[in-house]
Amino acid sequence: MKREAGLRPDPFTIEVIRNALTAIAEEMSLVIMRSARSPLLREAGDLSSALTDADGGLIAQGRDIPAHLGIMGSTVQAFLQRVPKAQLQPGDVWFLNLPEVGGNHLPDVKAIRPVFAEGAVQAFAVCLAHWADVGGARPGSYVPDARDAWQEGMRIPPLRVFTAQGADREKLDVILANVRGSEEREGDILAQMAATRSADERLQELFASYGAATVQAAIADIHDQSERQMRAAIREIPDGEYLGEDFLDHDGIDDHPIAVRVRVTIAGEEATFDFSATDDAAKGPLNATPFTAGASVFYAMKAIAGPDIQPNAGCGRPLKVITRPGSLVHPPWSRPVVGGNHETSQRMVDAIFKALETVVPERLSAGGSTTSGLLLFGGTDPRTGEWTTLYEVHAGGEGARAERNGCPTARPHMSNVMNTPAEIIETFYPIRIERQALRHASGGAGRHHGGPGQERHYRILAPEMAMTSMVERCVIPPYGLQGGKPGQPFEITVERANGERRQISGKTHVTLFEGDCVIMKSSGGGGYGAPAEPAREQEKP
Repeated sequence: MKREAGLRPDPFTIEVIRNALTAIAEEMSLVIMRSARSPLLREAGDLSSALTDADGGLIAQGRDIPAHLGIMGSTVQAFLQRVPKAQLQPGDVWFLNLPEVGGNHLPDVKAIRPVFAEGAVQAFAVCLAHWADVGGARPGSYVPDARDAWQEGMRIPPLRVFTAQGADREKLDVILANVRGSEEREGDILAQMAATRSADERLQELFASYGAATVQAAIADIHDQSERQMRAAIREIPDGEYLGEDFLDHDGIDDHPIAVRVRVTIAGEEATFDFSATDDAAKGPLNATPFTAGASVFYAMKAIAGPDIQPNAGCGRPLKVITRPGSLVHPPWSRPVVGGNHETSQRMVDAIFKALETVVPERLSAGGSTTSGLLLFGGTDPRTGEWTTLYEVHAGGEGARAERNGCPTARPHMSNVMNTPAEIIETFYPIRIERQALRHASGGAGRHHGGPGQERHYRILAPEMAMTSMVERCVIPPYGLQGGKPGQPFEITVERANGERRQISGKTHVTLFEGDCVIMKSSGGGGYGAPAEPAREQEKP
C-alpha cells in the first residue's frame, strides 16, 4: 500500500528502502555483465553501478570497483552544471567520459539516466563501463608515451544517445566510427542502457509503493545515519597531523619516481586530506583528477574507519580533500590521465595508510599489488579477420596484517576487476595461456608474511599483435609495515620465438609476432612485523 505523502518513515520502512536501493544498484551490474558483448565486462567485470539523488548525492552502489564508485556522485553533479534538469526527459540516457566532468579517465564511459516520478527528477541511475577501446593513438586507448589528453582517445561531452523513442542513430554512429571494435562497443553501449533502464523500472516500483516524498525522506535519513557513523569512526582516531608519502615508479616518459604526499589532519569528528605537497603534474599519463583524489580518500576512510558504514554522500560530509592545481592530482585538463585512474589513485591510498601507521597500525595492511597490472593486447584475429582487444589485469599478493598473512593474488585498494579465464582468452583471442601459477616466495617476510603473486604466460598465435603495459610496483616494491619486509616487484618479460628474452618496462608499447611469449610475474605483498627468524620460501599464504 502506498504510504501517505510526506509522512516521515519509521525505522523499519527506512531499512526496507535502504536495502531496496542497494539491490537496485547491484542488479544494474548484473544486467550489464549478462548482456555486454566484451569479455572485459562479461567476465572481468570492469564496471560499476550507482544511484544518486536528484542533486547527484550518492545513494547506493553495487559491489563494484572503488575507483569508479567514488566519482559517481561527482560525475552527476558536474553533468548537471552542463545539462540543467529542465533539459532532461523521461527515457533519456546520456553518455560522457570527459575527466573534467566529474570523471577519471576516457575509457571509463558513464551512462546517466534521469529517473522521473510524480512529474519531477527524483534520482539518477549511473552505469560506468570500461570500454576496451575509445580510439586514440594505441589499441586499447592506453598510450604510455602520451603527452596530451587527445592522444588517449575520443572525448565525449554529455551526449544524449537514447531517448524514449530509442537510440539516436546519428550520434551513436559518430561514436562507433571513432573506436576500434565497433560491433563490440555497440553491444556494450546497449548493455549500459539496459542496466539504467532496469534501475528506472525498479525505482518506479519503489515510488509507487511508498510515494516519492516518503522515499526521499528515507534517503535523507540514510545520508544522516552514515554521516553520524563516519563522525563517530573518526573520533576513534587520535587528533593530530600525520604525514605520509608513496611513489610511482615513473610516468612512462621521465624515468624517475614521482611522489604522492598527504597531510592527514584529524580534528574531533572531521578529517582533512591535503595533497598539496604532491609532485607537479607528470608529462606522461599518470596524472589523476581531483575527483579521483576524492574517491581515494572515500575508500581509505571506509576501509580504515568504517567498513560497515553504508556508502553514500553522508559518509563524505566529515571529509575534506585539498589538491593543488598544477599537481599530479590536479593537473591541467590537457594532460593525459589514463593511468592515473588506477595507478596514482592507489598511491594516494598507500600514502594515507603510511600516514596513519603510527596511530592505527592494527587496522592497516602492508603494501600489496596496488596496481592494475595491465597488459593490453590488440590486433586482428586471423581466424575471423576481426579486430580484437584483450584488456587483462593481474592481481598480486595482498600485504600482511597484524593478525594474519596476506592472501595470494588479491586486488587490494581501488580495484576489484576479476581476471579473464584462460578458456575465454583462448576462445576469443589469438593467444594461448601456457602457464598460470602462484609465484611462490614473492611475499615479503615478517611476523606475518605477504601473500604470493602469480605467474602467467601468453603465447601469441597471430602474425602480429600490439601490446601495451601499464603496471606499477615494477621498480618500487610493495612496502612492509611495522618492520615487515617488502614483497617482490612485478616483472614483465618478452621471450621472442627465437628464444631471445628481454625484461620490459611497466609502461611501454611493444610489437609482438607469432610464437612470441609474454611472461607476467606479479608482485608479492609486503610483510607485517619484524621477522622472528630468517625468511623461508613460503609455499602457502
